[in-house]
Amino acid sequence: MVAESRKKRLASTHRAHIFYSGRVQGIGFRYTAEKLAADLGLVGWVKNLPDGRVEILCEGPKDRIELLLRDIQQSELAAYIKKTQCDWGKPTHEFKEFCIEFCL
Repeated sequence: MVAESRKKRLASTHRAHIFYSGRVQGIGFRYTAEKLAADLGLVGWVKNLPDGRVEILCEGPKDRIELLLRDIQQSELAAYIKKTQCDWGKPTHEFKEFCIEFCL
């Protein structure tokens, strides 16, 4: 029964690779995204890129990832976003939590 429940949960997990461009660095984007994602129970990371974009890689139920996208678009961050690109893929289940990666 437990193995069946785990299989179902893993099967319902999705992966989103999201890029935000605009004036999205230096405005608290990563911290806001981290809180929103963690509150939704998503796992993965958010980081600034050297080219000025912010990148999010997350996994969880598709409806929760879609809520993250919506919540970001409805937050104070929306005024700074010019473009959002979201690519869906197969989850790897490599993450245990959602965190900020510092790599600039």
